[in-house]
Amino acid sequence: MASSIQMLLSLLFALVVILNTANADEVTLVKFEIQIGPSKSGSFIMEVHSDWAPIGAKRFLDLVDGIGPTGNRQPEFSGETFWKGLRFFRVIDGFMAQFGIASKHDISAQWVNAKLKDDPVKESNKKSYVTFATSGPDSRTSQMFINFSDNSFLDSQGFAPFAKVVQGMEVVDQIYKGYGETPDQGMIQDEGNRYLKRKFPNLSYVKSVQRVESTGDEL
Repeated sequence: MASSIQMLLSLLFALVVILNTANADEVTLVKFEIQIGPSKSGSFIMEVHSDWAPIGAKRFLDLVDGIGPTGNRQPEFSGETFWKGLRFFRVIDGFMAQFGIASKHDISAQWVNAKLKDDPVKESNKKSYVTFATSGPDSRTSQMFINFSDNSFLDSQGFAPFAKVVQGMEVVDQIYKGYGETPDQGMIQDEGNRYLKRKFPNLSYVKSVQRVESTGDEL
């Protein structure tokens, strides 16, 4: 009897360990190198939390790691190919900086219909928190934004943060804001950086994105 009870307790303990492991929040650090202006660059680090918004966090890390919308490795549509030269095209002072449309049409076209199911909102849209943009329920693709301030009113609208900027928020705050909401997203999808460079040459942009082991990397 004693051995049966001991075996049952061992099984229960193992089950608890498995459940805790399954629910553990995996944290990944991702470093952005950006061009703020013609003669000014900088960097910042995002801390991605798998538990906050699992579907959104996976999509973001897929974009970083070269995984395409099919779920397979597609470096021609993801990774460096996606991020290099990507503009912060909708930047509203005191609100947020939006980005995530690739610099070339043939790349952005692969993502525009790769829509994700919504994640439940677990974290609030506070300053420095990162969230996917939406156009309605289950419509997230590759566009995201960094909150410049406390935008908790977005929480009830289904905007689920998946990451936060943990180093270099002062760099994010310097992203060019002069064009506001003027750039046309349809034109960006169709022409990419050809349109943006022609009409909005001062936009800040991404130079590189990569995983890092710690925030100890010099910014």
